Amino acid sequence: MMSPVVVSAGQFDAPQAATPPLGTPPRLPAQPAAGESSPGGRTGGRLAVLDGLRLVAALAVVTYHYTYHAPRTWGAPSTEVFSRTSLVTGYGWLGVELFFVISGFVICMSAWGRGLGRFFVSRVVRLYPAYWFAVLATTAVVAAVMVGHPRPSGTDLLVNLTMLQRPMGVPEIDGVYWTLWEELRFYLLFAIVIWRGLTYRRAVLFCLLWTVASVVVSGSPHAVLHLVVGDEFSPFFIAGIAFYLMHRFRPTILLWGIVGVSWALGLKRVYPTAEYVARSGDRPHLWLGVVLVVTGIFAVMAAISLGWLNWIRGGWLTIAGALTYPLYLLHQEIGYVVIVRLHDRVPKWPLLIGLLAAMLLAAWLVHRLVERPLAPRLKRALTAAMADAATADTAAGGTAVDQQPRRSG
Repeated sequence: MMSPVVVSAGQFDAPQAATPPLGTPPRLPAQPAAGESSPGGRTGGRLAVLDGLRLVAALAVVTYHYTYHAPRTWGAPSTEVFSRTSLVTGYGWLGVELFFVISGFVICMSAWGRGLGRFFVSRVVRLYPAYWFAVLATTAVVAAVMVGHPRPSGTDLLVNLTMLQRPMGVPEIDGVYWTLWEELRFYLLFAIVIWRGLTYRRAVLFCLLWTVASVVVSGSPHAVLHLVVGDEFSPFFIAGIAFYLMHRFRPTILLWGIVGVSWALGLKRVYPTAEYVARSGDRPHLWLGVVLVVTGIFAVMAAISLGWLNWIRGGWLTIAGALTYPLYLLHQEIGYVVIVRLHDRVPKWPLLIGLLAAMLLAAWLVHRLVERPLAPRLKRALTAAMADAATADTAAGGTAVDQQPRRSG
């Protein structure tokens, strides 16, 4: 059997009839010659505005945890300590949904033209170095400072280092890690498309099938189906993929339809969480605010996909994007420890602002001292391992896991 070859959109999916079939990519103008810029940046490349948006999402989650969802850390309910501020930051939990939409967009963009092996290596290199440090640092800080706080067993710590603690039913070292399984599951599902060769038609088909599967599974009592399909957050990943297809090719009624259905299903999915958040903060259920925030997330991503925000650029956005992941990993449990220790000695606003600044500094240090040195080494090791596996497989008469895509010209 021949190894699947990743080809460019329009090569594999070229319509054979006068009326394009469902899922055929819209026709694009001729691609620019080498050295010329692509109009609207539709063929890919880094979008600086997404880096800034990532940091906005991370800060929304961080301020939500510090000023709204911080039980017993300020000596009183955080919604009383920050009575007015929490009216706004109480919606910060939706930063996670924004993360998922961005992830759908970015993963589809970064996987285009890559085989399965290169995709696997890129994801491991991106996720694990900072994560390993965060798990060990959080465990050490909580164990050293929070006397009497339950400590994870050695087995729990090792399982957490794999990032698979949630499907294995092991307690998480830090509560924010639950989102990482949602990301990993999306990668695993999307890897099916990458294995076959990522094209416009296959990406659209993936969105449609995942939407249908999520709707069918949503009412199932079988936990294993929810574990596999990931129906709770699938609308946000799916919307992100559709937004990227709009960005790369151009919007169509089919893609807008996918986005619209994802928006509606996404609102349905966040409703129970909105009720829980309202109860936990002893606040009225402001459902209209949730609808507006989710709609705003989709509107901003639509503006990005249409190129309306391409004017937002700058080196600081790249730095902002680099801080996002370590900031998210480090902020919750370590931040709670700091608040518990200092809230009765430092006024709330200096403590909150100082803590945010300290976490941003810690995130920058993790990026500079952990991610940047370790990621290239890990990438070289994994790439060599993949090459050895491909060589052994070829020698045994099989096919390589990953091959460079064929290029015309």
